[in-house]
Amino acid sequence: MINYKHLYYFWAVAKEGGIARASEKLHLTPQTISGQLGLLEDYLGLNLFSRVGRNLELTEDGRLALSYADEIFSLGGELEEVIQQFPKGRPQLFRVGVADVVPKSIAHRILEPALNMPEAIRMVCRESSLDSLLAELAIHRLDLVIADCPIPPTVSTRGFSHKLGECPVSFFASKPLADQLKGDFPHNLDGAPILLPSIGNQLRGAIDRWLDKNRIRPRLVAEFDDSALMKVFGKQGAGVFIAPSAIEKEVERQYQTLAIGRVEEVQERFFAISIERRVQHPVVSAVVDTARTQLFAN
Repeated sequence: MINYKHLYYFWAVAKEGGIARASEKLHLTPQTISGQLGLLEDYLGLNLFSRVGRNLELTEDGRLALSYADEIFSLGGELEEVIQQFPKGRPQLFRVGVADVVPKSIAHRILEPALNMPEAIRMVCRESSLDSLLAELAIHRLDLVIADCPIPPTVSTRGFSHKLGECPVSFFASKPLADQLKGDFPHNLDGAPILLPSIGNQLRGAIDRWLDKNRIRPRLVAEFDDSALMKVFGKQGAGVFIAPSAIEKEVERQYQTLAIGRVEEVQERFFAISIERRVQHPVVSAVVDTARTQLFAN
């Protein structure tokens, strides 16, 4: 295993711009630091610095090592801050990432059990792209990632995808717009204004294929990365929009809209991604079990 004391001396020299300044900051002799750097370079089999005149400059390998050292000692500082910030008996920290394509209402329903645990829980939610969240999971900055797909085969992150469930999608419209639609579903979508997820979204591809298969040509009004924003536009009558059928009643109530039809052929899937093959984290286990047995049970 790499000697982290040696790595810390290297990090200090790189940050301070030389051995002399690093020795002043660390209260060590230059000879001590120089010797520790030599041991680190011997262990790695790399030259981390090159001498230019009287100055040291990072080699390409040194810049790579510095990027990892930055991450390691940043995490160390974060750990110290978290430990010192909370007294004994503090709530258990549960850090979860939600992929930005997952509907907010679904994310809330999936994660709600975390706040109903017998022990005190402090949940930290982060929303971002799936790639960014998987990178955070890989370095243990997250305990769980909620996504609409398993880990993509193109991503090298080590982790395990636990399927929570799947459900069909429903189409919604404001009451004035629903009254204007002629005919039965789904053919009343032909020529109707529609709001869809952005191209590249897992659900968008399935919806496009279903529309093509049924020779339905709605009028695309807008595309959205944020499903909550799409629902707000739908509430105002800008167009028909879609949402998971598992939250159909909630969407109708919250956005004052009507569900005008459901498509069983198009299934939206949801996954919990963790670094554990078998889920042992008690909060993660509660989230996964509740989603499977209640939210997506039907």
